[in-house]
Amino acid sequence: MTRLFVAEKPSLGRAIASALPRPHKNGQGFIECGNGDIVTWCIGHLLEQVEPDVYDPKYKRWDLADLPIIPDAWQLRPRKSAAKQLAVVKKLLKSSSQIVNAGDPDREGQLLVDEVFDYCKVSKSKKESAQRLLISDLNLSAVKRSLSSMRSNREFVPLSVSALARSRADWLYGMNMSRAYTLLGKKAGYNGVLSVGRVQTPVLGLVVRRDLEIENFVPRDYYTLEALIPYSDHNGAFDIRAKWIPSDACKKWLDEDGRVLSKALVENVAQRIQGQPAIVTKSEQKTTKQAPPLPYSLSALQIDASKRYSMSAQQVLDLCQSLYEKYKVITYPRSDCRYLPVEHFNEAKSVCDAILSNAPEQSKAVANANLSLRSKAWNDKKVDAHHAIIPTPKKASNLPPQEAKVYQLIATQYLMQFYPSAQYAESKLEFDIKGGKFTASGRQLLVPGWKALFPARKDATDKDKQAPQVPALAQGQQLTCREGEIKQKQTEPPKHFTEGTLLQAMTGIGRFVQDSSLKKILRETDGIGTEATRAGILDTLFKRALLVRSGKSVLSTPAGKGLIAALPDLSTYPDLTAHWEKQLQDMAEKKQAYQPFISELHRQLAQLMDTAKTGPIPDSLRALPEVKKPAYKKRRASGKKSYSKRSGK
Repeated sequence: MTRLFVAEKPSLGRAIASALPRPHKNGQGFIECGNGDIVTWCIGHLLEQVEPDVYDPKYKRWDLADLPIIPDAWQLRPRKSAAKQLAVVKKLLKSSSQIVNAGDPDREGQLLVDEVFDYCKVSKSKKESAQRLLISDLNLSAVKRSLSSMRSNREFVPLSVSALARSRADWLYGMNMSRAYTLLGKKAGYNGVLSVGRVQTPVLGLVVRRDLEIENFVPRDYYTLEALIPYSDHNGAFDIRAKWIPSDACKKWLDEDGRVLSKALVENVAQRIQGQPAIVTKSEQKTTKQAPPLPYSLSALQIDASKRYSMSAQQVLDLCQSLYEKYKVITYPRSDCRYLPVEHFNEAKSVCDAILSNAPEQSKAVANANLSLRSKAWNDKKVDAHHAIIPTPKKASNLPPQEAKVYQLIATQYLMQFYPSAQYAESKLEFDIKGGKFTASGRQLLVPGWKALFPARKDATDKDKQAPQVPALAQGQQLTCREGEIKQKQTEPPKHFTEGTLLQAMTGIGRFVQDSSLKKILRETDGIGTEATRAGILDTLFKRALLVRSGKSVLSTPAGKGLIAALPDLSTYPDLTAHWEKQLQDMAEKKQAYQPFISELHRQLAQLMDTAKTGPIPDSLRALPEVKKPAYKKRRASGKKSYSKRSGK
């Protein structure tokens, strides 16, 4: 029986062929193996959505009256650059008796190959017997393991349905909204394309609102009061610094965050407590543990690389692809999972040997790792198609400097799993001083554990070293308050987004939604966008001149501000797209059907288009800056996105 493996890209195809019997015969766009198996590949997406005018020539001219455009029967066409390879795959699909989907182990990878099967009219019986090959490590031993544990491709149909729904939703929403607001802009005298997307626009909205909040911020003075309580023990003499906690009677002098706005109030309290008994009303001492953080997902890695090395999200993704495909020193990088299969625990020794070879500066970290420890990262129940990003047992010589930085982050996060928890001594005291409540708390690092891997990192370890001294006192013990120390401070505006904090906002989007009922839903999902698309979304906003970089900060442009002001809240807040992400995830998990999702989208689009047609032209569109050079080609305004992941490069 001739098996045909259809990989997502040539590098994956070559890795599969290397694990199959030799001799190999290289054909044009495929490899024939010694046992008769054939490996071919896509070049990213071989197919793409057609433009609106394919459905009806009248759509070539942009007209508000034609919106919304909703295809009755969806059509795909071969990408021009991929037509030759598609012909190769189509011919091989006809002659093979057994087919294997070897797309990347995610929703998009599943659809990428499945849609080729459908487009090439593979028979129902052949599709039903198709197998699924899941590869997240391109090294020979890992590929052989994957080949020995293939599953039925039918198990992964929900992944295809979810990816298909997202693709069509992006086309419908982006194309209709972009046409509508570009046409409104034209009526207002703006000669440029206004691009709208279901994920990119809420992300733009986050930045615009943050920038406006900073621009409109008015600082206010506020005051803090600490009671200084002298104490001495075997460590010497020092002051216990206890913070005043205002009572309910003081509420009218506090702001919404509980800060004291009245100088006279804190001066009065400071005068009252000077020289007065400080009686311990509560005393708590405990030892706490902090487990090592889990291995990286792509977003977690991008956030850390942004903080440590000021790398952009796209840059990190590109470097990861190089480490995965070219050097084979890390596992599949586009993962949203932070857990590992239990079987990977047995590879710890060979992985650590590879780290020692690939990153010699990690020699101490490797030497002190206890490979008998098993962190909570190894959990089969938390792993499905792909697992966390970790080093492979592959040894490579002389990684380029930028790749080496990203590799070291991944390696260190992996090594943490073989270090014990960090241990702290925590102490909290409450005092009653002249009827007022004062608290002091301290936290001291006792055992560094995994934190020993970051001696120079500006994280909690540095704060631990500066922790205030809070002794273990007995309840009822009486000391004396020497004086109250007043400090005048000013409220500060929020900080501008960086790429790292913007990625954090996208993954923890629940903080920014308007609808409180969505917050619970969002805590169970991974925010808006996906691991594979977030870098591309940010990159698109920069390329379209809606966002700009200023040092590490990410700022909105006048065009970005004007577009957000013109759009309805539904389009600029993450509520809608976050709700869609939840439904798409439910589709992948067989909890949601395709049709209700797409029908509701049709209804919402009709409402949005009606608003655009009948409402007044927003003033913010009249104030948009003059366009001297288009930020991108007009035909891309259809809302269709093209990410580097699927380009095949």
